[in-house]
Amino acid sequence: MKDTRSGFGAGLMEAAQNNENIFALTADVTGSVKMGDFKAAYPDRFVQCGIAEANMIGISAGLALSGKIPFASAFAGFISGRVYDQIRMTVAYSNLNVKICASHSGITVGEDGATHQMMEDLGLMRMLPNMVVLNPCDYNQTKMATIAAAAHNGPVYLRFGRPAVPNFTEENKPFVIGKADVMREGSDVTIIATGHLVFPALEAAEILNEQGIHAEVINMATIKPLDEEAILNSVRKTGCAVTAEEHFLNGGLGDAVCQCLSRNLPAPVETIGVDDHFGESGTPDELMAHFGLDKAHIVEACKKAISRK
Repeated sequence: MKDTRSGFGAGLMEAAQNNENIFALTADVTGSVKMGDFKAAYPDRFVQCGIAEANMIGISAGLALSGKIPFASAFAGFISGRVYDQIRMTVAYSNLNVKICASHSGITVGEDGATHQMMEDLGLMRMLPNMVVLNPCDYNQTKMATIAAAAHNGPVYLRFGRPAVPNFTEENKPFVIGKADVMREGSDVTIIATGHLVFPALEAAEILNEQGIHAEVINMATIKPLDEEAILNSVRKTGCAVTAEEHFLNGGLGDAVCQCLSRNLPAPVETIGVDDHFGESGTPDELMAHFGLDKAHIVEACKKAISRK
């Protein structure tokens, strides 16, 4: 069990060791976004912006215009919603090489409650032209996604979280932006999951297998550009799909998959996510169960999708 924010910290350090142009910026949350090692190793390339996220994005834009590769990191609610205008106009519109790195995302922020549980960020970011949107599933993949973001020339939104979660993907497997991973092959239903919902999707597939239902599980770590080929190849085989994400149903992975299928291969789709409701205070496990973001709900969604074929 490891938290994905630590994967970000490890990936940032590895990328920085190989590229002296990488800078790290944060908004008074150095420890929370795991930038402490970077600060100690590269103090001249670390910028503490204080509680001023909009200014941090402006500084990042200036660094990018100077040939640097800035990684700006804070809590998801503050580095996406609070500064959306700066990201839209200064980073995305100008197509600058800025990496926006969002920790404490989704419902698993837990006891901090609705004000900190950002569940619209993937939708906000995928609507912006030029923006790449990444949502890796565990420590290993977050580390490699961070390294891939450093190598990509252009704006990137990288999402990760606070709680310790299973670390189950291959260590040091290169992360390819825009490429999904088929984690388990199946013939009856396609489960397309992202972020913290990938492991519950695999658990759900195992439960279904015991019941004679063979689910294919796709880890969609890149929300934009979406790997439409992977989706279409799988659904042509299974005939239906379930999406699972720690995000509002509006604007996120489910919407992206439904758009892909409605244009190319109409098929029944069930969506797992938070349905138009702000978060609440509780432990991450309590909240995931309360909002239906767990293996039991994925199992039921798969059966419903199959019944609609």
